Amino acid sequence: MKTESSHHMSGTAFAAFDKNLSPAALGYTFPAEFAPHKATWLSWPHKEASWPGKISSIYPSYAAFIKYIAMGEEVHIHVGDQVMQDFATQHLKQAQVNMENVYFHFFPTNDAWCRDHGPAFLTNPHAEHRKALVKWNYNAWGGKYPPYDLDNLIPLKIAEYRQIPYFKPDIIMEGGSIEVNGKGTLLTTEACLLNPNRNPHLSKTDIETYLQEYYGVSNVLWLKDGIIGDDTDGHVDDLTRFVNEDTVVTMITEDKADENYKPLKDNLKLLQKMRLENGKQLNIIELPMPGEIIYEDMRLPASYANFYISNHAVIVPTFHDPKDEKAIDILTDCFKDREVVGVDSLDLIWGLGSFHCLSQQEPL
Repeated sequence: MKTESSHHMSGTAFAAFDKNLSPAALGYTFPAEFAPHKATWLSWPHKEASWPGKISSIYPSYAAFIKYIAMGEEVHIHVGDQVMQDFATQHLKQAQVNMENVYFHFFPTNDAWCRDHGPAFLTNPHAEHRKALVKWNYNAWGGKYPPYDLDNLIPLKIAEYRQIPYFKPDIIMEGGSIEVNGKGTLLTTEACLLNPNRNPHLSKTDIETYLQEYYGVSNVLWLKDGIIGDDTDGHVDDLTRFVNEDTVVTMITEDKADENYKPLKDNLKLLQKMRLENGKQLNIIELPMPGEIIYEDMRLPASYANFYISNHAVIVPTFHDPKDEKAIDILTDCFKDREVVGVDSLDLIWGLGSFHCLSQQEPL
């Protein structure tokens, strides 16, 4: 376990690229999550309002999540101060986390959702700087949960710490709204990226161009709506995920009375018509939707698709539901090279997100 300060470190790489140069033009791409990682970045949960009345109950699951990641890669955790670091350390030690792989940074945040406020790490093995990042703008899913000024600074702090250059497109984009196969195809949803609370000045074509230029993809596939209860306006990471270059898992429910029945069915039909960057059809594996989880009269966005792929393990949210085991079995078949583990997410999901929403991978 190490604490890393946020002061400027020696080197010259930490600088914005020329505005006129895009990552794609310079040969950078955004690797798939199943490609090898150097690290996972997290923002320690501390905002009571994200888990009203329940925040103290989320830490055992959050620490178990970190335990599995730290078995195979570095874990970098943003904390506000020494008090928060000590509190986090206590929980991680209780969970028997390998603290040799844990690094703390005094990078204060407003909230915990590092998938969305963290950077997009890009790679180009032939460039002078093998790694770069995209510093998107972040507005807490359309200005829903101010303040978010500290969260919006996180990518620049990471670029400075890692001494890697960055791109700054100056539009709103969240990591949970896109999914890539690492070979040129990106999946997203109209419900989120075309929502007027993000980039009202941009057309669908404009947004597609940004996706191609800044994630280094050639093939953008659009799904429609997200799941009920998802306050991000329909992030793809609750819906459909790549498990390898040509295979997705996608959420489905057989229960016609479930509000998710039609949007998930429509989603599946769209996936069946889609083609990868090489013209091939997607292999589609169906994942069952857990039963409704209602808390304080609110349907929560519980989804097995919000798993996180780390070097050692695939960490799957579970919900005390009979379908938990089936989902883990399906994902175990998808990931022969990794341990697939279920970690209790019943309290975490009260924050309206789970393991994927909380994490951001840094490729090798």
